[in-house]
Amino acid sequence: MDLQERIARRRSSRQSGRIIVDRDQLSPVVHRPEPVGRGPVLEQLLDALEPVFDDELPPPVAVVGPPGSGTSAIVTALFDALNDQFSGSARSIGTTTRAGAAGPITWFGTVDGRRIESPFSFYRAVLSLISSEPVPESGIGTEELRTRLCNRLDRPDRRVIVAIDHHDEPETLDVGRARDLLTPVDAHVAIVPVGQREPDGWDGATVTVPAYRDHELVDVITDRASTGLAAGALDHGAVRELAAWADGNAHDALAALFGAAVLAREGDADRIEHSHLETARADVPENGVHVGRALALPETRQQVLVTLTELDATDRPIREIATAIAARSSLTAGTVKRFLYELADRGVIERVPLSTPDRGSGRQPSTVSPLFPTIAFQALTAASIPSANGIDRA
Repeated sequence: MDLQERIARRRSSRQSGRIIVDRDQLSPVVHRPEPVGRGPVLEQLLDALEPVFDDELPPPVAVVGPPGSGTSAIVTALFDALNDQFSGSARSIGTTTRAGAAGPITWFGTVDGRRIESPFSFYRAVLSLISSEPVPESGIGTEELRTRLCNRLDRPDRRVIVAIDHHDEPETLDVGRARDLLTPVDAHVAIVPVGQREPDGWDGATVTVPAYRDHELVDVITDRASTGLAAGALDHGAVRELAAWADGNAHDALAALFGAAVLAREGDADRIEHSHLETARADVPENGVHVGRALALPETRQQVLVTLTELDATDRPIREIATAIAARSSLTAGTVKRFLYELADRGVIERVPLSTPDRGSGRQPSTVSPLFPTIAFQALTAASIPSANGIDRA
């Protein structure tokens, strides 16, 4: 973002009286085009990808790091920049193509393992990376998409570097499955696993992303606040406190910042106060999961989670919670109960045993608790059902 744009944002915020100038700049699921404080890691990854500059496929490389270290942001930013250089275009990864170019072609793109539910969706995601033409969402079969992919790469000088993001999360696309699906074009494809750990049996190179140090996280928060919030909405002392609290996890820091900004806006405040930050920090579970995990779920599951976050589920058994959610939706209580158990198995919510006196030999009842930041989720989800409290955080 250039200086003139920064000035324009400040001026706009003064004139509008809004505390949130640009919500996307605060969102924990939006990546910046140039990750703050990650220059050395970007250089390491460029070293690993060096063969592409000689029009060759690079050897296998994985990108790993602890939660909130920015592995996804680093790979996304670098692949965007490489696409711009290799395609001679400023268009995004999803639409960049050099099909008419005479020379070698290398595409770079990321497939979000959280959103791959079938071979069809995987082939569609890969084709979207290397084709400027829209890829059908329905009306054709998986075999047709695989044939289109083979035809697209049916030249010795065409290659695609595919990052499989979040490959190590529950029920996401793993690297072994991705390799199997890409067997027909494996001579033209290099896979870059991105996650918290290497794939099982990994024998390739690894680029390790360290957790943020406090001063680096201060820079990350300051960068986001300076473009997403009105001038003077957050003081530097609060930034340092937030960075220290997040303990190297940028997701948690940004989720709390985002949540505090939402709370301040709802309260018609002109700045983020300590009470907003305190509430927002409490909303980010310790050892929780990225809010993107919840946002990647099918809409019906998101609808269930929206209502769950609005209910006072404390000390209420799952059966009662399911009944309360079903009463506010078109789902049956049995379906909601099944969804809750499924979401608990996927690690998006947590089952918590309830202490009950004299329970005898029966099964101990349990309740459920979200493992993701609920304020950020409510604001960012596209799923909606009637709200009990009437709050609109969209």
